[in-house]
Amino acid sequence: MASAASRPRTAKGKAEETKKNGGSGRSAGPFTKAARLVTVRRTAAGAAPKKGGAATKKGGAAAKAGAKAAAKAGAERRPLPLPLRLLAMLCAFAAMVAFAVVLAKLTLDPSPASVSIAHTNLHPGATLRIYLDQPAFRDAVKQVGGNVLLGVPFGILVPVLAPGARGVLRVLLLTATVMLLVELAQGALVTGRAFDVDDVILNTTGALVGWLLLGRRLGRAVHARKRKA
Repeated sequence: MASAASRPRTAKGKAEETKKNGGSGRSAGPFTKAARLVTVRRTAAGAAPKKGGAATKKGGAAAKAGAKAAAKAGAERRPLPLPLRLLAMLCAFAAMVAFAVVLAKLTLDPSPASVSIAHTNLHPGATLRIYLDQPAFRDAVKQVGGNVLLGVPFGILVPVLAPGARGVLRVLLLTATVMLLVELAQGALVTGRAFDVDDVILNTTGALVGWLLLGRRLGRAVHARKRKA
């Protein structure tokens, strides 16, 4: 009786042996397995440097972007030298004192001739419509432009004198508060003057114009920004 080793192999047995040996009819010897192992290691070694190179490039780009952002932030937060800052604040203080004198002269000086035409206005836009309805365009520009110009110095000088009030909202709030007090004083104490809410609005608009044109830049140049933690 023939042994199991000497029996002829069936088709199914040959297929299973071929599959185990890597798809070829030959048996996978030690040399074939070693060659496959070397090929796998070389492939892995070649793929690793590519991934590392891509990561290095990304890291370098991120570092460059961070350096540019830091340099830009440092340039924005760097104020003028101390002597120039002190000189700028001294000049701004002198200008504010002169402006206060002019403001008091223009707003708190009695005007007996205007007693009959001075009326209190608590409705925003009412007096402004009267200004714009005047037949002479020059008179309208004089009334509206004069009130706007009266607020411009606030927008320029406040950011220099008060580091804590450099923001536009604080500048506008401070201007509106001061001009509101002036209007109240006019209506209560000055002959020929009356409280007008439209004057406060126009003065505050002038402060916004001054802040946009010059006050914002002067405030940044004289006072450094606080770094956020």
